[in-house]
Parts: sequence; structure tokens; C-alpha cells
Amino acid sequence: MKTLYETTVTNTGGRNGEVFSPDNIFNLDVATPPALGGEATTATNPEQLFAAGYSACFNSALEFQLKKHKVEIESSQVTATVRLLADTKDQGVKIGVSLEAHIEGLDLETAKKYVELAHAYCPYSKAISGNVEVDVKVI
Repeated sequence: MKTLYETTVTNTGGRNGEVFSPDNIFNLDVATPPALGGEATTATNPEQLFAAGYSACFNSALEFQLKKHKVEIESSQVTATVRLLADTKDQGVKIGVSLEAHIEGLDLETAKKYVELAHAYCPYSKAISGNVEVDVKVI
């Protein structure tokens, strides 16, 4: 398979450490959120990073589908909410995701069509399909 893009990020310290790229363009502190027993801080956490990546990737997939079908819009916005959920199968945790997409300049039914196409096309959606429950809503 042909690689279109590749990036590397390293973590030290787990949830209480840092994440950084070898070129040091990407460098963030990571901390356990208060809801999981951490201190209030301005550091990020893995769930925020996943939500940021998924929302950006999904919105790019949405814009790609709109452009591919020659549909002009005013703007689009995708919000990803990532949750850590109790996993009763192994008494561990798992991830759940809610995506809310809004396309300014399209009626709701037409917007739903392109959001569905984006969900089928998005690399993040493909990667977690069958493993993570994703609720997609058009608002």
C-alpha cells in the first residue's frame, strides 16, 4: 500500500508526561484530567487529542465529499466528543465518540447525505469501525 503521509509522536510519562514530534513542532504536556483523579491544569489528555484529530479529519472528509460533488457551502463545523466508558466485558475502559456536524448553507436532509458520505470516507471512522461506538448527528 502506498503511504500518502506519515508522522511520528512520542509520549513520555503516560497521562502525566508529554507528547512530542521528533522535529519538535508538536510538543504538548499531558495530564490526567480531574474527572480521573488528576489536578486541574492547562495540559491536554489523550481523549482531547483524539477528539481534535477526529474532528479535523472528519471535517476534511466532509469538505472533500462536498467538493467532489460540486456542492458549495458557506462553512462546515464538526465537533467530536470522546468519552472513556466502563467496559463490562473486561472491567476495563473503552472509548465512545459523538460527532456533531453542521453545514452552513445546506438543508438538513442534504447535509445528512454528505455527512454519511464523509463518515464512510474518513480515515478515523474507518480505523475505529466495529471497535468504537460512534454516534453521528447533523445539527
